[in-house]
Amino acid sequence: MSEAATGSGHQPVLEAEVLAGLQAGEPGEYLDATFGGGGHTRAILRAHPYNRVLGLDRDPAAADRAARLEREEPGRFRFRAMNFGEMDVLGEAPRFDGILFDLGVSSYQLDEGERGFSFREDAPVDMRMDPSTGRSGAEFLEEAEREELVRAVRDLGEEPFWRRVVDALLGARGTGQLGRTGTLAELVAGAIPAAARRRLRIHPATRTFQGIRLAVNGELEALERALPTSFGLLKEGGRLAVISFHSLEDRRVKRFFREKAGRPVSAEDSRPQDERVRVADLPGRQPVRPGSAEEERNPRSRSARLRVLVRREEGLS
Repeated sequence: MSEAATGSGHQPVLEAEVLAGLQAGEPGEYLDATFGGGGHTRAILRAHPYNRVLGLDRDPAAADRAARLEREEPGRFRFRAMNFGEMDVLGEAPRFDGILFDLGVSSYQLDEGERGFSFREDAPVDMRMDPSTGRSGAEFLEEAEREELVRAVRDLGEEPFWRRVVDALLGARGTGQLGRTGTLAELVAGAIPAAARRRLRIHPATRTFQGIRLAVNGELEALERALPTSFGLLKEGGRLAVISFHSLEDRRVKRFFREKAGRPVSAEDSRPQDERVRVADLPGRQPVRPGSAEEERNPRSRSARLRVLVRREEGLS
C-alpha cells in the first residue's frame, strides 16, 4: 500500500488505473478492503455521485481517519474495523460491483516512526498493523522457533544470506539489539558479506524487515483467505482489483486470477482444458504498472502491480 504525500494530502498509487479497472465511473457498491489513508476510497466516491463504499482496515489509526470521512459522506461511506482476512463475516451474498485490495504498508504507517515498520528512524520494533493484538516484531524475534525465523527471513524476506541473518538474530537474543529498529538494522547488515552489501541497491536489512513484517501480521495467510471470499462477494460482472508490491503477494494473486479465468496457474499446470472452470475474465495479460511520472512523484510506487479480474455473468460459456 503506497501513497505519495502531496499538497492536498496523500495520493493513492495507480489512482486513475484503479478507477478504470473497477469501472468506478458507473454507479455502484464498492468495497475498499485496505482503507489505509482513504485515498482510493475518496477517488471512488468522486468518480460518481451515486457510488457507495464500505471500507475495512485493522489499523486503529485508519479507523480515526475513516470516522472523518463518514461524517463528510453520510450514507455513501461506511467503515468496519477488521482484518480483510476475516471478511467472511460480511456474508456470502454477492453485493459489490467492485472490490479493491491495496496490499502492504501504507505511507502513513511508514511515516509514523514509532510503529517500527522502517529503520529510517530508531524506534521499537513493533511492525503490527494492529498494535493491540498479537506479538510485536521484537517479541517475535526473541521468542520464535528457528524454523519460524527461517521462514520469515528466507521465504518471506527472500534474503539470499538467510542462514547468516538467522544465526545473527538468534545470537542477539537477550542483548536488547532486537528491540530497536536501528540496532536490528545494523545487526542484519553486519550479517551480510561486505562484497554483497556493496552490490545492493537497497539497504541490506530491507528484505529481513519485510519478512518479519509479513510474518508478524500473517499477511500472506490473510490474502489467501480473502481472495476467494472477496470473489464470492462480487455481483455478476463485478470487478476485483489488487495492487501488490511484493512478488510473493503478486504470485498468489496471479495464480488465483488465472484459476478463476480457467487458465493454467503455472508452467507446471498440465491439466487439460476441460478440467478447468472459467468463471471470470482477465481484461489484460500483464499487470498494470505506474508510469514514469508517477514513479518520479512517488518512488514508493515503483514496485506496484495492479491486476484486475471480472466475474463472468451467468450463462456465458
